[in-house]
Amino acid sequence: MGLCYSVDRTTGKEPGETSTTATTAETSDDRLGSGRWRRPRDLKGGGEIEGIQQVLGRLVSNGSSKIACLYTQQGKKGTNQDAMLVFENFCSRDDTVFCGVFDGHGPFGHMVAKKVRDTLPFTLSTQLKMTSESNQSGLVDENGFQIKSTDEEEEEEAQRSEAVVTTMDEQWCELNPNENNDELPDMYLPLKHALLKTCQQIDKELKMHPTIDCFCSGTTSVTLIKQGEDLVVGNIGDSRAVLATRDEEDNALLAVQLTVDLKPDLPSESARIKKCKGRVFALQDEPEVARVWLPNSDSPGLAMARAFGDFCLKDYGLISVPDINYRRLTERDQFIILASDGVWDVLSNKEAVDIVASAPSRSTAARALVDTAVRSWRIKYPTSKNDDCTVVCLFLQDVSVAMEVSSNVVNDSHKEDSIESVSISNKEEEEDEIVPVKEEKSSEIESKKMMTMTLAECISVAQDDEEWSALEGLTRVNSLLSIPRFFSGELRSTSWRKWL
Repeated sequence: MGLCYSVDRTTGKEPGETSTTATTAETSDDRLGSGRWRRPRDLKGGGEIEGIQQVLGRLVSNGSSKIACLYTQQGKKGTNQDAMLVFENFCSRDDTVFCGVFDGHGPFGHMVAKKVRDTLPFTLSTQLKMTSESNQSGLVDENGFQIKSTDEEEEEEAQRSEAVVTTMDEQWCELNPNENNDELPDMYLPLKHALLKTCQQIDKELKMHPTIDCFCSGTTSVTLIKQGEDLVVGNIGDSRAVLATRDEEDNALLAVQLTVDLKPDLPSESARIKKCKGRVFALQDEPEVARVWLPNSDSPGLAMARAFGDFCLKDYGLISVPDINYRRLTERDQFIILASDGVWDVLSNKEAVDIVASAPSRSTAARALVDTAVRSWRIKYPTSKNDDCTVVCLFLQDVSVAMEVSSNVVNDSHKEDSIESVSISNKEEEEDEIVPVKEEKSSEIESKKMMTMTLAECISVAQDDEEWSALEGLTRVNSLLSIPRFFSGELRSTSWRKWL
């Protein structure tokens, strides 16, 4: 039998222990009965604190607040390499919220994702403060870029002459055009410039990090900054942001994708990679997944065109420059979903929006979406290992307003149903005929059945002649360090039921 040990969760000390008798080490780390040291935990969210000071309004683990909820679940591939963040009162502003989802890949992808999650908001805040101070002193131009003095320009020229080689990120930032639209708010261009500088600085820090090997490891990043009714979204990789909004005509809930999945087969991304001598092609048995390869080696096979880290490909077209977009929010916009590709691989934008909207409460919306995605993995890919699934939901309307809008939609639907039933009954009284019932599409019925059926039921109703490919699960791997071996076509052509 082991020793019983209790700790006061409010003070973090043993019963009866006082601060005068505790040593400096024991006040920071509580010791277990076995002699091991207890790592401090985030008691509100359940996540471990890893050298980062907890900040009020900052959520990094499963939990919720009044305006947001977030949830992550580990897949079947090993360590959960996803990270997430909700930062309320960002930059000490009551109307500003920062959210992000980071999907790591490679041997140390989980470390890269957490490092970017912890570093990006604070680095961005510092960049914004520097821009604000420069703006107050009149050292910022109309596009939000800092105006440098003559001495600073000469110093930069000297540094450029010493360091002739520039990174791909720096070249792409210089080529990236700046919007000169009168409709854009004053906050957009300074924020965009600060976000570009922040991502460039973080990638440099990752390259020089002493303990995290980022040569074949990296992470995606989809982030948003909501300031009042202004929304700025930055995307690196294939994580996605989706907005749920109401239609002006029938008030139906629509899904609007705010980001573009930056895959290697996009024309602009592929052109840049090939110009830098990188290769883009898909494996024969997964033609729908384009990957980035080294010029003279069949590795690493990265399934995205932009990422933090992955320095083995940074000289061959891979960049960490975010794709930044702006949107003005309206009263019809309901909520925003940020999620990793583990969710989008099995669910469409509209399905995700409907799941969040139909969740029992706001605090359970992110978990409901993750649970549905995991269930869809088991149904669609029963023999493959599901990916890590991470969701952040940011709600844009007050609870009372959202409930009022949803109740109006329900009432309208009930009215339509009652009118339709009355008309049908009148027709039956006038004519002794059978009134045809409006049937749903067969595809919609099958999809609904698949969402409610268990894995065992799906296997039992499967057809004998249905084929299964063992490589279906391979499409979920973001990075292949070497090309895998494949079975022959004869083995794949056999019925998948024989493998059960």
